Amino acid sequence: MTRAIFKLRHHEDTAETGSNAKRLTLAENHLAVTIPAIPVFKAVRFPQAQLPPPHMPFTLSELFPDEDYRFHLTLRRGDVAAFFSQPDSAVLAERRAWLTADPDRYVLADSESHDVVEEMEEMLRFSSPSVGSVDTAVATRNRLVALGSGLEPDFVLLRRDSDAVLRVRAGVVCFPSWWALEEKRGQTVDTIHAVVPGLNTSLGSVITPFLDKLKPGLPYERSNWGLAATPELNLHPALQRPRLQAPLDVEQTWVRIEDQILAALPRSRGLLFGIAIRVVPLRRLLDESSLRRGFLRAIRTMPSELAEYKGMKPVMRDLLALPDI
Repeated sequence: MTRAIFKLRHHEDTAETGSNAKRLTLAENHLAVTIPAIPVFKAVRFPQAQLPPPHMPFTLSELFPDEDYRFHLTLRRGDVAAFFSQPDSAVLAERRAWLTADPDRYVLADSESHDVVEEMEEMLRFSSPSVGSVDTAVATRNRLVALGSGLEPDFVLLRRDSDAVLRVRAGVVCFPSWWALEEKRGQTVDTIHAVVPGLNTSLGSVITPFLDKLKPGLPYERSNWGLAATPELNLHPALQRPRLQAPLDVEQTWVRIEDQILAALPRSRGLLFGIAIRVVPLRRLLDESSLRRGFLRAIRTMPSELAEYKGMKPVMRDLLALPDI
């Protein structure tokens, strides 16, 4: 685990032109049982002329513009292969450790998930090892463990029910931001978002139609952020990681960014939801004038109930007292 955190900090401190910093850069345009043998993930390979663009998340400048805080569905065209094809060996080692220690905590596979799991494998050209069971439920679970061990991002699979409503049916989430995958079993998108104050009111009427119209082969990416008192990737509630507490210690506070991808599954019309975590020291934002200005403006205009939901209430007084310069 220490090794994984070191690599993350190294990424944060590397110049954005370096090879290890590609996860912090972005082009300018844009609109979380039986264990099979750990597989070796075979990265998707393309002919030279068909190489996908590198996955380049939203920059810090795009995440913290000089604007009031608001809910927004800022999206840009994504690439599934690129999003899932940048494995970090240290992060993969940590994922495998969590999946071996407690698969029930990090893997979800219900009785209606085998088809969407197979579609995800096909989409990523991922070849699972022998699943070791003819039982469909056990085989599906083992396939998910294989996927979760070979891919760096977390993922959730939603399947449409008889009324064509998307519901959570499967996934592997090793690095949640204070939530548990099992608790999302069978939930709709609206139900999942209901716990976020103001989100359904602001964007509920936009999100559902967008997902219904999402076309296979045309995925979209977005990002959101929060604050954390630890750079750890796995913030499952059961681990009781430290939370933000007053007084604010800027040197022990991190901006936790979730880069997300939304991709329609071609046969079932289900949804693949990928989540990749970035951790950036708060000090980095505060030391750059434009980022500081955007961050402080977001903090000062964020609704109090949303700040409480994000776990920021104990340090809001200190955050609001930070000077502009």
